[in-house]
Amino acid sequence: MADAQTQAAAIALLDTCKAKGLMVATAESCTGGLVAGALTEIAGSSAVVDRGFVTYTDAAKEQMLGVPAETLRARGAVSQETAEAMAKGVLEHSLADLAVSITGIAGPGGGSAEKPVGLVHFAAATRSGRLIHRERRFGDIGRAEVRRLSVLEALAMLTELASAEAAKS
Repeated sequence: MADAQTQAAAIALLDTCKAKGLMVATAESCTGGLVAGALTEIAGSSAVVDRGFVTYTDAAKEQMLGVPAETLRARGAVSQETAEAMAKGVLEHSLADLAVSITGIAGPGGGSAEKPVGLVHFAAATRSGRLIHRERRFGDIGRAEVRRLSVLEALAMLTELASAEAAKS
């Protein structure tokens, strides 16, 4: 069950997308499907949600979304390049008009000096060609809170893109 803030953000996104006839799909690593879960918790979400990819491993990112192995080797799973490739891959492997991807280090372990616990990369893309990236450094605030804040960020990015999209005829 999503908290009230997440539920309100999900409802706002769904309402915007319904009004414009837009479909959404997600690619999630550190959030493990929580964005798709927050959306599909709302009745009527099937009018908007096409699908969700939980791509926790590098192999899943490659196989399900077409993230280049070279990108993963050179930049790592937690990087702008990987997040952007994931978002583009969602559009290539779905019927969605809007896509969001999340890849990060929720903790409590797994961080490094270069990529600390709480580092999350997001990308959102539209079929019309817009692509936005955000990097957030939430800090070592606990796994659940990193994931919750990541869901909110992803929903906000999707809402930003949906608001700027023209309604489909």
